[in-house]
Amino acid sequence: MSGSVTQRQIARTVLAERGIARLAELRNAGVTAATVSRMERDGEVIRLARGLYQLPDAELAANHSLAEVAKRVPKAVICLVSALAFHGLTDQLPRHVWLAIGRKDWAPKPDGTPIRIVRFTESLLNEGIETHTVEGVPIKIFGVAKTVADCFRYRNKIGLSVAIEGLQEALRQRRAAPSEIAVQADRGGVGTVIRPYLEALTANG
Repeated sequence: MSGSVTQRQIARTVLAERGIARLAELRNAGVTAATVSRMERDGEVIRLARGLYQLPDAELAANHSLAEVAKRVPKAVICLVSALAFHGLTDQLPRHVWLAIGRKDWAPKPDGTPIRIVRFTESLLNEGIETHTVEGVPIKIFGVAKTVADCFRYRNKIGLSVAIEGLQEALRQRRAAPSEIAVQADRGGVGTVIRPYLEALTANG
């Protein structure tokens, strides 16, 4: 029984340090799957999704869903409306987390927080990435200029009005220079699409 108690202590320590932990991480720390299962049954841990756990009294950040998804799909990058919301550039509350992955990357199965997958070419996937920490979990997310340009690229998926709102807010809050947005738009093949909006919004400034 003492071994089980020790494992539970280890599990609590790992979860307290990392906020959210995968079962594989707990196993690497010396905690068996059976112990984690008993802890879940006893209410000592919460199962967020398959193989993903958190302490029941953990403080949840506003971007908790991003941390959960980043832990599930560490190679993916938060994008589009989810990135706009993270950067404070939209009033939209995404019903799911928008994730960018490579053309040939494995797409995660539905489990836990709802996600929407968008496939990017390798060059566009690996550019303009920032890393932020939410609930102890590092999350990869596209920066402001890249996010705005991507929203125009995928305007048919998210709606042109959302893309325009993101552009307006990025400029109003001075979160990105018009030239930075234009460069990212050109790289994404939407330079001619975004240019009229950029010109109209910067005409008086």
